[in-house]
Amino acid sequence: MIPVGEFIFHGGDGCPLYATTVGRPDHAGPPLVLLHGGGPDHRSLLPLARLLADRVTVVLPDVRGYGRSVCSDPYRHTWARYTDDVIALLDHLEAPGAALGGTGLGATVALRTALTHPDRVTATVLISLEDIEDDEAKAAETAFLDAFAVRVLADGLEAAWAPILETMPPVIGSMVRDAFPRTDPASVAAAAHIGHDRAFRDIAELAAVQTPTLVVPGTDARHPTELAARAVEIMPRGRLAPVGVSPDLRTAADLAEAVAPAVRQFLDSVPQVR
Repeated sequence: MIPVGEFIFHGGDGCPLYATTVGRPDHAGPPLVLLHGGGPDHRSLLPLARLLADRVTVVLPDVRGYGRSVCSDPYRHTWARYTDDVIALLDHLEAPGAALGGTGLGATVALRTALTHPDRVTATVLISLEDIEDDEAKAAETAFLDAFAVRVLADGLEAAWAPILETMPPVIGSMVRDAFPRTDPASVAAAAHIGHDRAFRDIAELAAVQTPTLVVPGTDARHPTELAARAVEIMPRGRLAPVGVSPDLRTAADLAEAVAPAVRQFLDSVPQVR
């Protein structure tokens, strides 16, 4: 049975990682694991979890580097490590499989897990899918994240994030700022080293994602709206949500109210999740 409330599990490297559950631990179907974006922590997805908790048990981890999942070693932040953390979470829960959802970075982790462990993933929900860069854009992202890490350590979280959040939708800014009091600066600076790894080299790689997948479009340069439509065309079982992360959304609760109906309908259509 899935534990109720907060718990600690361990990644494959022994790193202690935090998670909590919302909903029915006695639910017979697989859980839904929701992975937050880069910047916030699990609380950014609590409102969405609560709107889904009557039909599925929702598990909310703090992704390595964020919230209470502190990891200040930059070389332990790779996409393979993040994927292994998801599998370690499922193993801790003794869950043969789960639906995975995520925002931004969390969506990328969900996708990577669906690709490398298709036997453990029953469905994926991708909210604000991160851009898949060419070589030039990837080099620019690496430099951008390295500079961010330097600012975090020198000037603090608020100063480091300020120029970034000016270009982001209001809802992202709200979720990031809310997490500041619960964030370890050294851990977040280390997490920026993910810029030296590469999740995907080409959008064509998404053709190998065989799980039913709902894609909720983003609305900024880091999470391009058009990427969602292209991804759905490539993924064999991809579906485009009828809503997106619009500039009108201001808070985590706004995001939850906007996307929950589409997520519920999608999950209800996937036999393995019922």
